[in-house]
Amino acid sequence: MDNFDDIRPYHDDEVRGVLDRLLGDSAFISAMTSLKFPKCPEFLQPALKYMVRIALREELRHVKDVAGLQDVLETYIDRNIQKNTSQVTYSGQESLKNARGYLFMCNHRDIVMDPTFVNFALYHHGMKTPRIAIGDNLLSRPYVSDLMRLNKSFIVKRSVKGRREKLAVYKQLSAYINHSLNTFESIWIAQREGRSKDSNDKTDTAILKMLLMAQTDKEVSFAEQIQRLNIVPVAVSYEYDPCDILKARELAYRAAHGKYDKAENEDVNSIVRGITGNKGHVHVSFGTCLEEEYLNATDVANEIDRQIHSLYYLHPSNFFAFEHVKEAYIDVNPPALEAHFPGLDLKAKREEFEQRLASCPETWRHWWLQAYANPLINKFRCQVSTPDS
Repeated sequence: MDNFDDIRPYHDDEVRGVLDRLLGDSAFISAMTSLKFPKCPEFLQPALKYMVRIALREELRHVKDVAGLQDVLETYIDRNIQKNTSQVTYSGQESLKNARGYLFMCNHRDIVMDPTFVNFALYHHGMKTPRIAIGDNLLSRPYVSDLMRLNKSFIVKRSVKGRREKLAVYKQLSAYINHSLNTFESIWIAQREGRSKDSNDKTDTAILKMLLMAQTDKEVSFAEQIQRLNIVPVAVSYEYDPCDILKARELAYRAAHGKYDKAENEDVNSIVRGITGNKGHVHVSFGTCLEEEYLNATDVANEIDRQIHSLYYLHPSNFFAFEHVKEAYIDVNPPALEAHFPGLDLKAKREEFEQRLASCPETWRHWWLQAYANPLINKFRCQVSTPDS
């Protein structure tokens, strides 16, 4: 494990020291105060920071390990879910077994909330939560890195330059993930680097090749190497994405200028918006473990995509968006809206959708609509349906 010290999550015996360091970090206390009291006048900030520090110290004083911290976090997460979602539902987790280490390969919409919802489902199913892959581009502030590593996150060094350095980083990452799985610790990882801004969920074969770098036994076939990873595709679907307008703006800018340069703190702002914004109905679908005889990384990626597309829980927002773009997709034939959502007040849902669409600047609306329509297009272009979607 010494080979992974710079990327691994914190161990149980490190938790108390890191918490004490955070409680003394003024930047962390300021961030927590702003998150808890976003509209507080500036003149009240010093008093509120003092109160927040005291409250956190009291709440965390008995925490000595990762499990204890997650018990505390669960209360916060439950409160956040109650406030910022209309409901959260899950499917497929009943087929998972606690005695295995799974590699949960997930579509990626939200920086923090995707793995949070997966963790929440597994936690309430009585399973250990997975270790979470997170890019170092999100860890620009020391307290953010500490928070993530306390909550079982490990670091993916995306900022490394140079071919040789990148190869070393990927080998270390592959070794850590394989070590975790071999010791029955599950992993959450996105199916591609970064969020899918257009919601067109596609698995990057480079991720699969990285995962296999640590498996050096030449006597083992490619199919057996994949089976050892215990890959379980996961589809997280949000009725509404709190960052939808920001993503549409980025996509429109890329289309017009060929590239997009993020502003300072843009990722941090996306994290906050993703945590605190309204998401409507959220559903997490766990697929089946990949155990077939796959010949190459493309075959594996295709199966992951097939499961994510077919498992994806569609909301009325996906159907309403498709109505705006359907003329470009004559090969996609979704079921009638009323048949797909019997008993739902579709008039109220449509009014809510149109209000959100109206809040998006007109020059970005094409991208906004496409992002909500793409999961439906992928699902019904494949002609696959599931009873819970």
